[in-house]
Amino acid sequence: MDPLRTPRRAAALLGALLLTAACTAPTEQAASSTAAAAANPEVLPSWADSPARARILEFVEAVTEVGGPSFVPPEDRIAVFDNDGTLWSERPVYFQLLYAVDRVRERGEADPTILGSDALRAAASGDMEAVAATGHQGLAEIVAASHGDVTVDAFQASVRSWLDSARHPTTGRSYTGMVFQPMLELLDHLRSNGFRTFITSGGGIHFMRVFAENVYGIPPEQVIGSVGRTRYEVVDGTPVLQKDPGIAFIDDGPGKPVAIDAHIGARPILAVGNSDGDFQMLEWTTAGPGPRLGVLIHHTDAAREWAYDRDSPVGRLDRGLDEAEARGWLLVDMAEDWTRVFPETN
Repeated sequence: MDPLRTPRRAAALLGALLLTAACTAPTEQAASSTAAAAANPEVLPSWADSPARARILEFVEAVTEVGGPSFVPPEDRIAVFDNDGTLWSERPVYFQLLYAVDRVRERGEADPTILGSDALRAAASGDMEAVAATGHQGLAEIVAASHGDVTVDAFQASVRSWLDSARHPTTGRSYTGMVFQPMLELLDHLRSNGFRTFITSGGGIHFMRVFAENVYGIPPEQVIGSVGRTRYEVVDGTPVLQKDPGIAFIDDGPGKPVAIDAHIGARPILAVGNSDGDFQMLEWTTAGPGPRLGVLIHHTDAAREWAYDRDSPVGRLDRGLDEAEARGWLLVDMAEDWTRVFPETN
């Protein structure tokens, strides 16, 4: 397919050219290196040979060329990634909610008296339509019942056990098998070029820290997420961190730049998301001086994953879709820019 036949793909190619021009003309050595990376099938092998892949490779090359006009020291090569819908799937609902529903069912079987609301009874029966009908209040009740009144250690052990055994209701894959192979390759490519990679997601920080290092190569201290109410206490002579019902901080929308500043203390040069909940993270990242790149993953592949954007209750992409081109953000089309979605093993 000619990449100039669609306006979005033409815009992505134009954006790649503008990025190169903004950094001034590259040296012959840098251009040769970029061309070599683009031609190397071992670099981002699950990405199609498209303007999207080319722009990513050109950006990485520009900021790592020692002595080049756009060189960024390794300590400033910070890349942040949303998790749900960006690093792994988020359909039919966020995977952490599916964990919460399963956890409520387990607790309800052990003690039916805890199922004191419509939302909790719906969760215990696995009726997701009824769960959705209870709205935000119902979801808050489910999260409180599944995430509260437990130590951090016990909660994470429960999550680990769930991830080991649970399967996605549509694909039958393990939830950690629902990660995106092209994004795993991008994380590896960035780290091999001196980047530090962070997760900043609306998901729970204690939930994501269970699997982030094994799945993404991102250690717990580089995971930023929403935080529940947690307190320190000594139980029978043993110090513990206790998770209480309730939310202390939601890492979404305008909260993401705030959390990045609090945890990292520096503005990233690369931000990757997939929804309007990531808009401010990309906006803040790309507003800084020097070379910067914002990336949005557009779910367009109904055959291999799901196709959704403006009207989706999960991972809604509306404003970002409208403003990505004008802001110079790269819009990655999953159907066209990825040759594979999930890892071969699940």
